[in-house]
Amino acid sequence: GNGYFCNTTGGVFNITMPASPTAGDIVGLKDYASTFLTNNLTIDRNGSKLDGAEINKVVSPNNTSLTLVYVDGIEGWKSVEEGTGYVGENFIQATGGTPCTGAIVCTNYRVHTFTGPGTFCVSQVATTAGNNAVAYMVIAGGGGGGQGGAGGGGAGGFREGTTAPIVPYTASPIVAATGITVTASSYTIQVGGGGPGSASPAPAPGPGSKGSKGSDSVFSTITSTGGGYGWQCTPDPAPGGGPGGSGGGGNTAAPAGTGNDPPTSPAQGFAGGVGSSPGKAGGGGGALEVGDADGAGLGGDGATTSINATPTARAGGGGGGTTANQTSLAGGDGGGGASGTSVTGSPGAGTTPGTDGTTNLGGGGGGAGYGCSRAGGPPQGNGGSGGSGVVIIRYKFQ
Repeated sequence: GNGYFCNTTGGVFNITMPASPTAGDIVGLKDYASTFLTNNLTIDRNGSKLDGAEINKVVSPNNTSLTLVYVDGIEGWKSVEEGTGYVGENFIQATGGTPCTGAIVCTNYRVHTFTGPGTFCVSQVATTAGNNAVAYMVIAGGGGGGQGGAGGGGAGGFREGTTAPIVPYTASPIVAATGITVTASSYTIQVGGGGPGSASPAPAPGPGSKGSKGSDSVFSTITSTGGGYGWQCTPDPAPGGGPGGSGGGGNTAAPAGTGNDPPTSPAQGFAGGVGSSPGKAGGGGGALEVGDADGAGLGGDGATTSINATPTARAGGGGGGTTANQTSLAGGDGGGGASGTSVTGSPGAGTTPGTDGTTNLGGGGGGAGYGCSRAGGPPQGNGGSGGSGVVIIRYKFQ
């Protein structure tokens, strides 16, 4: 029969319900100083159910008014505000990522960032089912660039899903319309490493060597595929840039790798480019465009999202390698490595290496300049390695 004005100005606290209520008992609660959002009030059920659930309730919205009436042992205390149901509902509680004990907080949303393998542990789910949908971004490792005027590595696959309007933010142009609905369980997070760039000197019979594919990143049912490798200066029995999340660049003697391989919807990346003659190998594909989309051997651009509250471009392709008197070709926006160049433009001469893709952006490595290295010959510049991927999870926590 009493009403309580709860003042959490000085910090969070619990209010304990009666130990032995009878049907018709009433308790009224009100946020005294509009501070429940900053310092939550917890309703300790003291053995009785709250809205039929055997869990305590956290009241977080400012200015909450709540009238509770005890019904029976099956439903316990129930809110009687018209049309509102239980105002003080529970939200997702989870741990994992960087930092493990204190994920980034953006107003009413929490962000967990995984820059390496880990576990996203959901210890509590929300009372309202819709609030159990989390937004995600999963980027795989970028592919390594090739050697010898070779193609740039493709970006790691870029996959993003939103739960707007539950978790609003400015997403990328290729975001999926739904997130992942979580349960109270552990989710193993896999963060893909970047593929190594080409080695020098090349293995027999040479000349030149290709980069390596990046590794996949995984969260729940979402897998982003590693970026395809950039191609070497001459064909072998299987010529061409490697397939992947985004494809690796080829050159005028070998085709580019395909992107969005295996296919996802929306597409996780684009194909690499074939470059132009003379002197420009193909750039690796990026999340938003093919490599050398303008024919200049540049890496394809990545996509920008604000899932962690900071607009950031990720998953750009590596630039294609060039011959003498050619400037280095830039990687795509979003961590793609720039290409190397050749000192003289002739095989066996010194070349500059491709630049590595940026760590945790999933960028492809840049292709090395022209100057194919043969087994037993002088070392030449190597292709850049791909950048590692990242997994980011965002959800409503109050």
